[in-house]
Amino acid sequence: MTVQTLQDLLTEGVEGRGVLVRSDLNVPLDDNGQITDPGRITASVPTIQALVEAGAKVVVMAHLGRPKGEPDAKYTLAPVAAKLAELLGRNVQLAGDVVGYDALSRSEGLTDGDVLLLENVRFDPRETSKDESARAKLAAAFVELVGEDGAFVSDGFGVVHREQASVYDVAQQLPHYAGTLVAAEVEVLQKLTQDPARPYAVVLGGSKVSDKLAVIEALAPKVDTLVIGGGMCFTFLAAQGLPVGGSLLQTEMIDTCKDLLERFGDVLHLPVDIVVADKFAADADTKTVASTEIPDGWLGLDIGPESVSRFAALLTEAKTVFWNGPMGVFEFEKFAAGTRGVAEAIVTATSKGAFTVVGGGDSAAAVRALGLPDDGFSHISTGGGASLEYLEGKELPGISVLEG
Repeated sequence: MTVQTLQDLLTEGVEGRGVLVRSDLNVPLDDNGQITDPGRITASVPTIQALVEAGAKVVVMAHLGRPKGEPDAKYTLAPVAAKLAELLGRNVQLAGDVVGYDALSRSEGLTDGDVLLLENVRFDPRETSKDESARAKLAAAFVELVGEDGAFVSDGFGVVHREQASVYDVAQQLPHYAGTLVAAEVEVLQKLTQDPARPYAVVLGGSKVSDKLAVIEALAPKVDTLVIGGGMCFTFLAAQGLPVGGSLLQTEMIDTCKDLLERFGDVLHLPVDIVVADKFAADADTKTVASTEIPDGWLGLDIGPESVSRFAALLTEAKTVFWNGPMGVFEFEKFAAGTRGVAEAIVTATSKGAFTVVGGGDSAAAVRALGLPDDGFSHISTGGGASLEYLEGKELPGISVLEG
């Protein structure tokens, strides 16, 4: 990646300068507004810490959830500010608005080493607008917070596939640099796409085939093994003419799955047994059945032990592994064994010298929820969607703009 990096900016000097940082702090919250997985906040700390220690006045931009372009208390960054302050070991101010009076007055009062977190940037409709001029005006307001001698550090890899004001347009108005996290993510993804060590195995889960279709199309011709699990496996099973009971099914994708099986049947691997339940609930009655014999009225919520064994045999011998998407509803203990088993197989591969990448999102959450060690994998990505689009071969606007 031929862009200037955080180290370049630090070498230039940031003492007394305002620096805008786009971080990805979009963490999951429970019903009480408590953070359930702070992974993305933790990953954002090194870049912010480096700027603080160098004497910059740091203004952090981030979003949470999907507010509809206006303030919504449900999506305030208040809990994020508290967690970020805890991890940095210093006060983090939270502006009461995005680029309004409070944000401006607080930014003007910053001293060297201070950190200001703007309120959820998606509270401003211009952040995600398709109107370039509207986004540019919001970007100009962001720039005003750090002044003409300011700089922009892009460190939110989870949003670099979005052409949004705080990701893309700001980089067109300030000297721009890739943060530690973004630079590391791109380096990892390049290792997956540029002559990866073989055997190369990919594990894809999650609920919908449609969400992963493009990455299946892109990777199936290039990998040695492509394991399919999660809710998406039932559309593939249906494409083989098998009954799937009440399991998640995308009927409009059955023909597409038939085509994929015909073209890539030598690398695609489907579950051979399924843990089925009489309802979608933690206390459901369950049983394990062959994937050819899912009964009417029952729904598949995890892959079975024989599938785990077969998948593990492939994964533990791989030299490169990319995993995106859980194997089942791991949030319920009865349906977590498949995801845990596959994850443990990848940890084993790592211990044997394989290069292994967890592709962000639900997979990263599963690693932490199941108590697996972060260092059991070579890399845990913070950006599921961005990782997939990169592997699909798409241009990521938030990366390409840094190259200009």
